Amino acid sequence: MTTEIPRTLRVLWGEPDRPGGRGLSRDRIVAAGIALADADGIAALSMARLAERLGSAPMSLYRHVSNKDELLAFMTDAAPGPPPELPATGWRAALETWARALRGVYYAHPWILQVTAGRPPLDPGQLAWLDRGLSALDDTALSPADRFEVLMTVLHFVRGEAQIGAVLLQREPGDQAEYGRLLAHFVTPERMPALAAASAAGIFVAGDDDPEESFTFGLTRVLDGINVMVTRGGG
Repeated sequence: MTTEIPRTLRVLWGEPDRPGGRGLSRDRIVAAGIALADADGIAALSMARLAERLGSAPMSLYRHVSNKDELLAFMTDAAPGPPPELPATGWRAALETWARALRGVYYAHPWILQVTAGRPPLDPGQLAWLDRGLSALDDTALSPADRFEVLMTVLHFVRGEAQIGAVLLQREPGDQAEYGRLLAHFVTPERMPALAAASAAGIFVAGDDDPEESFTFGLTRVLDGINVMVTRGGG
């Protein structure tokens, strides 16, 4: 039985765009959608608002984009750009380069984390990043299955850090200190001893925690664990 390929995937993998009036094109619509989501968040994106931004009637957009879901698919394909070139100095440096570049994508376009949650990629843009990440492990003795699991571990760490780190960068001065004071009020040694000890050490009230420092710490620990696996040749 022949599998019917959805239109969105046919377009993403090379179906040509249709000509449009007022200088509209799929690429221009997608670029405007990315700019709008970057500036105001994904909740602010609508076909009507996008048409207004482009100086066009909403119906004109539908010559190039079938609906908002398709637009989001095009945006998540285009926004990351091409994956980074990886250094030829070993798997660890290559995987760290890939992880830091991916983190940069999530910080620049945090809405991607919302749009792609729980949705395995089928577009060439995201798959190119996965392919490049896997290539970092080419010179190891890991099996293809183990390489994929390693990459997913790094990917999940980067996504999780970006969800928190991007928010921390937007906080107002004093927000962290206020959080720490409230935490110390409610979290007592009697209620939650381990968390109370961390709070008493000033971890939540310093207000000067650095997302970059935390990311480096976490990524180093993840790569240390992967190194054990690589050294022994697999899981």
